[in-house]
Amino acid sequence: MSHFKDMKELRIIGLMSGTSLDGLDLAACTFTFDNQWCFTINHCKTVAYSMSLKSALQCLDTSTAFEYAKTDHELGRFFGSEVNKFISEIDFKADYISSHGHTIFHQPEINLTTQIGHPSAIAALTEIPVIGDFRTVDVHLNGQGAPLVPIGDLLLFNEYKYCLNLGGIANISIKDDQGGIRAFDTGIANMALNLVAHTEGKEYDSGGEMAKKGSIKTALLEQLNKLAYHQLPAPKSIGKEWFDAEVKPLINKALKDHSSSDVLATLCEHIAIQIAAQISSSGKLLITGGGAKNIFLIQRIKKICSAEVNLPSVELIDFKEALIFAFLGTLHATHQTNTLQAATGSSCDHIGGCIYSPFTRKKN
Repeated sequence: MSHFKDMKELRIIGLMSGTSLDGLDLAACTFTFDNQWCFTINHCKTVAYSMSLKSALQCLDTSTAFEYAKTDHELGRFFGSEVNKFISEIDFKADYISSHGHTIFHQPEINLTTQIGHPSAIAALTEIPVIGDFRTVDVHLNGQGAPLVPIGDLLLFNEYKYCLNLGGIANISIKDDQGGIRAFDTGIANMALNLVAHTEGKEYDSGGEMAKKGSIKTALLEQLNKLAYHQLPAPKSIGKEWFDAEVKPLINKALKDHSSSDVLATLCEHIAIQIAAQISSSGKLLITGGGAKNIFLIQRIKKICSAEVNLPSVELIDFKEALIFAFLGTLHATHQTNTLQAATGSSCDHIGGCIYSPFTRKKN
C-alpha cells in the first residue's frame, strides 16, 4: 500500500448507470486505509433519466454508428453536468471521478464490451480527473469483463460470505475459507421484472405486489431454469443482448397465455431458484440493488436458500455499486489491483480502467 501511505484519504465520486435504466447514481465517498480499507458515503443521489434519454439508451444497440458515437459523447456531457450540480449541492472536494458508464454491448466471447458516457467529456466539464473504461482490458485478457464488484465485496464487506446484487441482472460474490472469492451473474433480475411491469403501465412492480397475487406457471419456470446459460460453469456473465435473444421471447409468449401477475410470480421463483443454487452452505448473505426492495422476491429467496439474508440501509441498497466503482477508482489511483482473475476468468489479476485528465485553465 506504499502508493497510499502519504495520503490520509481519497475522496472520489462514483457514477453508476445500470441495465435497469433507473437513472444515474452518484456517490461521493471517502476512502481511508489503516491495515484495512474503510469507507464513508458522504453524499449520494439518483438522477432519473428522461423518457427520451431512456428510450435512446434502450434502442442504441440497434442504431447507426453515428447515433452510437453521438450518444456516447452526449451522455458523457450529461454525466459531467450532473456531477457539477451534485458538487454545487454538497460540501465535497473530489480528487477523482470514477465512472462505470452505461453498457450497450457486452459479448466477452468475442472480446467485446462497450460502456458509453465518454470520460473525456466528464473530465472537460468538471475539471476533475476521471477514471473510466474499467471493463475493456479484462475482455482483452480473455476475461468476462464482469463482474467487477467482487474486489469491493472482498475488501469492504468481508463479514459477508455472500454478496448479491439484484440490479437489471443478478450477480453474486462468494468467499471461500482461504480468503479467495469467485463471482458471476446468476441470471435475470429487474430487467425481466420491469419488462412485465411495463405492460401494466408501471415502471416496476413496487414491493412485488403484483407478483404476490400471481401463481407459478410450471412450464415457463422449467423453460427459464433450462436456459443454457444456467448450465455453464463460472466465470460467466450476461448482457442485454442475451436477455433480448433468450429470455424476452419467453416472457412475451407467456404474457399471451397468462396474467402479468402469474408471469411475475414465475420470474421471481426462477430468480430465487438460480440464486439458491449457488449458495451451498450457511453464512451471511448481503443483498443490495433495486431488487432488494421487492419484498415478495426477498421472501422467496429467504424461503429457498440456506444463507442468513441481510438487508442493509436503504442508502447502501441503492448506492453500493456506485460506492464500489468509486472504490475501483481508488484502487486504480493508488496502483492497486482492482480486477480479479477469479471473478472474471481473465488471464491474471490486473488494474482496470484509464485516467482522463482535464485540461488546466491558464490563469490570467
